[in-house]
Amino acid sequence: MNPRWHLLEAMRETLRMRRPDVPWRIAARNAAGVTVPLLAGWALGHLGVGIWLALGALVVMFSDQPGPYRQRLSHIALAAAGAAAAGWAGFMFGARYEVMVALALLLGFGGGLLVQFGVAASRIGMTAMILLVIAGATPMPPLAAAQHAALILAGGLLQAVLAVAAWPLGRYRPERNLLAEIYAQLARLARQRPEPDSAPPLSGRLLDAQRMLLGGYRTRGRASEAFLVLLDAAETLRLHLLADRVQAPWRDSSAATDAVAAVLEAVAAALAAGHDNADAETALVALKTQSALLPAALQGALARAVRNCNWAGSAGELRAAAVQRSLPATLRDDAPLAQLRASLDLHSAAFRHALRMGVALAAGVAVERHLGLAHGYWLPMTLAIVLRADFAATLSYGVQRTLGTVLGLLLTTLLLMLAPSLPEKILLLGALSFLFRWLANASYTGAVAALTGAVVILLDLAGEPAAQSMHDRLIATLLACAAALVGYLLWPTWERGRIQPVLADMLAAYAAYLRALAAADPDELAHRRGRSRRARVEAIASLERLRNEPFVEAMLRLRTERVFAHANRLIRGAMNLELLPPSARVHGALSDELGQSARWLDDCAAALHQGRMPPREPPPVAADATLDRQRLADALLALDAVLRETAASA
Repeated sequence: MNPRWHLLEAMRETLRMRRPDVPWRIAARNAAGVTVPLLAGWALGHLGVGIWLALGALVVMFSDQPGPYRQRLSHIALAAAGAAAAGWAGFMFGARYEVMVALALLLGFGGGLLVQFGVAASRIGMTAMILLVIAGATPMPPLAAAQHAALILAGGLLQAVLAVAAWPLGRYRPERNLLAEIYAQLARLARQRPEPDSAPPLSGRLLDAQRMLLGGYRTRGRASEAFLVLLDAAETLRLHLLADRVQAPWRDSSAATDAVAAVLEAVAAALAAGHDNADAETALVALKTQSALLPAALQGALARAVRNCNWAGSAGELRAAAVQRSLPATLRDDAPLAQLRASLDLHSAAFRHALRMGVALAAGVAVERHLGLAHGYWLPMTLAIVLRADFAATLSYGVQRTLGTVLGLLLTTLLLMLAPSLPEKILLLGALSFLFRWLANASYTGAVAALTGAVVILLDLAGEPAAQSMHDRLIATLLACAAALVGYLLWPTWERGRIQPVLADMLAAYAAYLRALAAADPDELAHRRGRSRRARVEAIASLERLRNEPFVEAMLRLRTERVFAHANRLIRGAMNLELLPPSARVHGALSDELGQSARWLDDCAAALHQGRMPPREPPPVAADATLDRQRLADALLALDAVLRETAASA
C-alpha cells in the first residue's frame, strides 16, 4: 500500500475517538499520585520536593496495568527504580556532552531491546530513557543528584502503593465470567437438547467472546492464550452437542451425556470462581469410563478445556508462573537471559529496533546539545516515545503526537489564563493527568494534548515561563516526529504482510526442535531450543506490532493469535518430553512420533508461507501412548484445525 495513503489514514485516525477502556478508578488514582505530592509540598512550603515526586508519579503511571497484585507492584516498582537510576545518571553527567551521548546510546539500545519481553518491559525502558534526557538538562552535584533521584523513586513508589491499596480491578473477570456462562450453557445442552426448530444456541455468546478477546487494552500472556483455547474448545464442543443422534450415537447413553455435562459444569465453576481445575480433572477421569462411546475429537476438546481453565485469569497466571519456576532454567518460557542471548542477532526484529532506538536517542541528545536548544531534551524524549518497532505504528503515533501537541499547547494557554493561582494550577494538572491516563487507548491525540498541558503546567510550577516552554516543546516535537518518520520511510514494512511468514518460521523452528529432541546430541538440542525460543520471541513481537498497526482487520488479528496460541501449546508439550531420559526419546515409538510430527510441521510452515491448506493431517498417536504424548498429539490436531480455518478464510 502506498505510504501516502497510510499518511492520510493516520491523519484520519487522529480524529477517531474510541470508547475509553481504562476504568475511571485507575485514571483517578494515577492522577491522585501526581496531585497529592504537589498539594502537600505547597501546603508545607516545599513545592520543589512535590514537583520531583509528582514527576516520578507521572512517568510511571502507565506501568499501573491490570494484573495480580504482585505483578502490578513489581512492574511499577521496576519502572520507578529504572526512572530513578536513569535520573541519577542524568543529574550526574548532564553537563558532560560525550558521556550523555554515550549513555543515551547504551540506554536507548537496552530500552529498545526490552520490546521482546512485552509491553510492560518496553514501558520500563521508555520511562528510563525519558528520565535520562529530562534529568540531563539539570546537572547537579553528587549529593543533590542522589536526593532528587530518591524523590523520583518515592513518587513512583507512591503510585505502587495506590495501585495495591485501591479497589481490586478483577483482571480478566469479564472474560472468565463470559466463558463460564458459555460452558455452563454447554453443560445444559449436553443434558437437554434444544428443540429441532429452535435457533442454534450459543451463537451470540460465542460471538461476544470473540469480540471481547480482541480487546487491545488487555495485556497478553498465558491467561489470554488459555482463553483462546477455551473458546476454540467451546466451538468444537457445541458442534458435537448439536449433532443429531445418527452422527452422535453416544447421545443415547445417559451415562455418557451425564459424564460430559459433569466435565463442562466443573470447567464453568472453575472459570467463574477463578479456582484451579482439580474438580474438572476429577470429572475428566470419571469420563474415561465412557471413552469407548465418545468421539476422540470430543474427548480432546474436553481435555483442552480442563487443562486451560487452570491457566485462565490472574490466579491462573500465578499458577502458570509457579509451574515455570519448577522447571530447569533452560526449559522456562520466560528465561530472560536465554531470550536476550537468542535475540542478539541482526536478524532479530528486537535487536534491529534496539539499534535504531539507541542511535536515534544518542543523535537526538547530540543535536539538541550541539544546537543549544532551550528545553532541548524534548527532542530526544519525543523520539523515544514516537519511535516504534514498525513503520505503521511510528507513522500513526507521530502524526497523532504532533496534532496532540498543538492542541495541548492551545488548550494550556487558555487554561492558564483561567487558573492564575497556584492551587488552581495544581488541580488543573491533576485533571489533565486524569485525562491523559483515561484517554490513552481511546484517543492518543487527546491523551497527548492532556499530557502536553500537564507538562507545561509542571514546568510553570517550577518557575519556567509557560509561553517559552510551549514554543520549545512544539519545535522539538515537530523535529522529533519528522526525524522518526523520515527514518522509517527509508525502510517501510507492514506487519500485516509479514505475520504469516514469521509464524511459518516459528513452526519450522519448532520442527527442528522436535527432530533434535528425537536425536542423541545434547548440543544440537540446546542450539535448536535457542533457535525456537528466538522464533517465538520474533512471533510475539510481530503479533504486538500487528495489534498496534492501524487499519488491520480484526479477524486477521484473531486468526494469527489463535495460530500462535496453539503452536505455543505444542511447544510446551514438547518441552515436557525433554524432561524424559534421552534413551526414552531417541528409541521406540516416541522417536518415530517426534520425527513424523517434525515433518508435518515443516509441511505446515511451507503451507503457511504460501497461504494454502496443510497438505495432510497430523500423524496419529498410538492408543497406549503416555499422557504427555497424547497431549502433544492433541496440540497437533488443534493446530491443524486452526491452520485450515486460517487458510480457508484468508
